[in-house]
Amino acid sequence: MKKLAVVAFGGNALLRSDQKGTIDEQEANAYQTSERLLMLIQNNYDLVLTHGNGPQVGNIILANTAGNKMYGIPDMPMDVSVAYSQGFIGYILEQQLRNVLKAHDLERDIITIITQVLVDKEDPAFQNPNKPVGPYYSKEEAEALISDTGAKYHEDPRGRGWRKVVASPRPLTILNQRSIEKLVRDHQIVIAVGGGGVPVFWVAENKLQGIDAVIDKDSASAALAVSINADKFFILTDVPKVCINYNTPMEKALDRISVKQARKYLAEGHFSEGSMEPKVKAAIYFVTHTGKDAIITSSNMLGVDNGGTRISIV
Repeated sequence: MKKLAVVAFGGNALLRSDQKGTIDEQEANAYQTSERLLMLIQNNYDLVLTHGNGPQVGNIILANTAGNKMYGIPDMPMDVSVAYSQGFIGYILEQQLRNVLKAHDLERDIITIITQVLVDKEDPAFQNPNKPVGPYYSKEEAEALISDTGAKYHEDPRGRGWRKVVASPRPLTILNQRSIEKLVRDHQIVIAVGGGGVPVFWVAENKLQGIDAVIDKDSASAALAVSINADKFFILTDVPKVCINYNTPMEKALDRISVKQARKYLAEGHFSEGSMEPKVKAAIYFVTHTGKDAIITSSNMLGVDNGGTRISIV
């Protein structure tokens, strides 16, 4: 029986900070990313791929804003922008992975699922939205938008202007998780919960509705990995291993740590909120709910013996 792995890519797997975001750049990045999955495929893993969407959804919001200003095209809400990003990122990843498989005489069906993720409207995150999205505005523009829309805007700590902030609620249920598991157990490669999934909630007993929020990609990926009984959970980042005392003379790379040690390092503040902290928390969630290992590493270390930081139950 094949093993099942969930592999969580960051948004920079397709678009890097020093790039413009052309389709040629994103396709080249997706091809390179897909090549790094070969080791897992050749090691008899069935795969579910998840991905971030930060750079892409930011560009979608900018395009929406420009279209609204110039032509009066209605702005699309955050949930629609996330769904949009899932579709086009999934298309690029699916196509380039298919090209890589073809180049290596491998064949798998690949399917992208536009994934909705259920959240709780009463989640405390909605009382303190802190996830910045979209373009920067002047203070006057932000105040006008607050008055017109009721949305919240915070000043950027680096002085670049004011940005809209939305909540980042905890994912409760990955919708279509049974179908995702069935497809991957049938040896198809599935791309799901892109950008953390489209946030939805029950506005009434029998009515789902999108909500203005973003879900952490690593948290949603961990929830999916647990719900489909994955054997391994890989979280990919820019560095080969998790480090404590990062970027100091005392920096130390971690090879293997227990959940207890990971929680200790979290409490000591070794991992930054916008970078490694959510990844370590997602790994802990997976390990504590399954008893199986999670690995945080860079994409070029996928499938390499002793590659990355392995977090285990003990």
